[in-house]
Amino acid sequence: MLAIASASLAVLAAMANAQDIKFDSEHNATTIIGSWASGSKNVTTGSGFADPTQMTFTYPAVAGVAYAFSEDYFYELSRYRFVANGSRPDCVTGTLVWAHGKYDLLNNGSIVLTPLGDGYQQVQSACADGTNIIQDYNYTELFQSWRIFMDPTDGPKLHLFEFDGTPVAPLFQTSTTPNMLPTEKLRNSSSSSGTTVLNEKRSFVDSVSEKLLRKRSSNGAVAGAGMGMGAMGLTALVAGAVALVL
Repeated sequence: MLAIASASLAVLAAMANAQDIKFDSEHNATTIIGSWASGSKNVTTGSGFADPTQMTFTYPAVAGVAYAFSEDYFYELSRYRFVANGSRPDCVTGTLVWAHGKYDLLNNGSIVLTPLGDGYQQVQSACADGTNIIQDYNYTELFQSWRIFMDPTDGPKLHLFEFDGTPVAPLFQTSTTPNMLPTEKLRNSSSSSGTTVLNEKRSFVDSVSEKLLRKRSSNGAVAGAGMGMGAMGLTALVAGAVALVL
C-alpha cells in the first residue's frame, strides 16, 4: 500500500501543470533554506525533539510542526499533533512524528520529500485501552506548492500546501541555517517488526495536562471547592487547547 501511495504521489507531481515557480519578492521573499516552526515554535527540528537511535521523543509544551531544509537538499520533519474524538471526548489521540531525507524543488512549484527510511512515530490514546505504540514512519510527501511571505512582526513565513491543496499551519523561520540531526540513516528500520507496543505509566495526557494546570496556576486561576479536575475534564481541556493551537 505504501508503494502504491508513493507511486501515486510521483504521478501527481509529474502531471502537475502549474506554471514554473517564480522566486520573487511577492511570493518567495527569501529562500526556503533554514529552520521553520509553527505557532509558538515549541516543536523544533534537530536535537531536543527526537532520538532516532532510541526511537524516543521529548514532549514539547504544545502541539505543532517544524521543517528544516538544507542547501544540499536534505530535509527534516518534526510533528506533534492531537486528534479529538467528537463522540468520545475522553479519547484524544496524540501523535509524534520524526523523519528526514531528501527534497526536490520541482519547476512547477511543487516539493517532493523522499525519506531515508529511518523515520518513526509514536501514537498514544487517552482511551481506556491506553494504546501507546511506536512504528515506522516513512512516507513520500508531495506539497502542491509553497510560498514565503514577509510577516511584519515575525519575519519570513512559509506556507506549504499538501498534494490536495490543504494548507499546512503557517511556518515561521527560526533560523536561516537548517537545524538538523545528521543527514544519514540513523537507525536500521529493516531489522524491526515495524510496530512496538509500549507499556508506560505516564501518557501524553498526563504530561500535557500537568503543563496546562501549571499554566492556569501561574495565571492565578483557582479551582472552586468540590470542582476537582477529573480525567475527562483534563482531556477536554487538552482538546480545547489543541483546537486553539492548530
